[in-house]
Amino acid sequence: MEVERLVPKPISDESHGGTWAELSRVNWIALPMIVVTVSQFLLRVSPMFMLGHVDQLSLSSASIATSLCNVTGFSVVFGMASALETLCGQAYGAKQYKRVGSLTYGAILCLFLVCIPLSLLFILTEKLLSSTGQDPSISSAAGKFAIQLIPTLFPYAFLQCLVRYLQIQSLIFPMVWSSLASLCFQLPLCWAFIFKFNLGNNGAAISIGISSWFNVVLLLVYVMYSPACQETRPPFSMDVLHTMREFLHLAIPSAAMVCLEWWSFEVILLLSGVLPNPQLETSVLSICFTISYLHYHVPYSFGAAASTLISNEMGAGKADAARATLHAVLGVAIIEFLVASLAIVCSSSVLGYAFSRDKQLIHYVKEMAPLLGISIIMDGLQAVLSGVVRGIGLQHIGAYVNLGAYYLVCIPVALFFAFLLHLKGQGLWSGLVAGATVQSISLSLLTAFTNWENQAIKARQRIFSEEFAVGNESACKHEKSLHTLKMNPLVLVESPPLTRE
Repeated sequence: MEVERLVPKPISDESHGGTWAELSRVNWIALPMIVVTVSQFLLRVSPMFMLGHVDQLSLSSASIATSLCNVTGFSVVFGMASALETLCGQAYGAKQYKRVGSLTYGAILCLFLVCIPLSLLFILTEKLLSSTGQDPSISSAAGKFAIQLIPTLFPYAFLQCLVRYLQIQSLIFPMVWSSLASLCFQLPLCWAFIFKFNLGNNGAAISIGISSWFNVVLLLVYVMYSPACQETRPPFSMDVLHTMREFLHLAIPSAAMVCLEWWSFEVILLLSGVLPNPQLETSVLSICFTISYLHYHVPYSFGAAASTLISNEMGAGKADAARATLHAVLGVAIIEFLVASLAIVCSSSVLGYAFSRDKQLIHYVKEMAPLLGISIIMDGLQAVLSGVVRGIGLQHIGAYVNLGAYYLVCIPVALFFAFLLHLKGQGLWSGLVAGATVQSISLSLLTAFTNWENQAIKARQRIFSEEFAVGNESACKHEKSLHTLKMNPLVLVESPPLTRE
């Protein structure tokens, strides 16, 4: 069996196709992923625009319920599903195609089980809001809306697994068409339920659930009948149960990495409600969060491209190629969020008009624009680097980074600037900037000092380990190489190119 000694080598155009080829690979995944993430985001947000034309109670209760459900449910599912970017991505890079399908089956089963206790939290939404002193009418309406979102949680779990399954194979365009089709299906459905049948919040929640299942069905049909998925679509068997343990081992730190960040944003938004003139402060921060989150889909998509390509290369044992991908992704992403930040600062005087005609609010948004521009840069950098961390499989370290950045830096700095220095909303947002800066620096150091060769060895050891080599006829062929790896950590079996025969 051919072996090669894994030592740092210069990246040549002949071996990796050149810089332009690498940029093309990145953009082939990242650009359509922007459409996918934005469409899925609008699927849950678009009903809010329609409810705003019903009455204030409908909008406020639905917004609060959606925010709380994101924290208690959707963030957990989203974070756990991201473990598939590592596991399936590296398995696909090692050409262990059947294992990709087995891991996806196991993840779907795990997430469906996790959704059961999360549903109980949705049921308790009214009590949670009442205990925090919320208005009884808002608490009651929000509690009902949260319960009606439970049928959305299960297809959301299914959808996130399917998205990762297709993403790691670079099959992005089927997700583009299914996401756009679901959004186009949902908009008239939601309008009819809210205005034609006068269902209000009930209609909004039902339309989200139906559209989510519609998206899942479209992707399932593609996965079941497309020749592109034939090799990664093994028959379901009891062997899938063995993959659940490996999935949970990485899904828990993956969820922690995501949830710790999402939860800190909610804490900052809640703190704005106890500032002087809370209506103004909350409105301004909500506008800033909206702008930041809409832009976040762009660097997140570049992070998804980094996660996909790096995990593929690590699974193939090609550490140099993975580093080349990192440089290409960072080059494109940095240019994008620098341009976005500059655009926000330059348009600060008119930015507020997109959300309100209130002069005081518009002026306040203008004052927040420089801080918002900085946060766009820091959030963009950490989104890309988080994708790199997922591709390598270092989520357990990423979780500690996020814990320190947001709970030892972000929230204390926000409290100090907002309440002790009386900077109010600007102080709270300064805390977010400080946290994102620490997170970006920490993830940059983690990436810079990672031993990529060693991580590639660990990835292949995990892929070809006897315990988890489920349904792979070729696993036995690599048994000798696994033994060689354990005896000599500098030796790695060379994988064939990442193209299907």
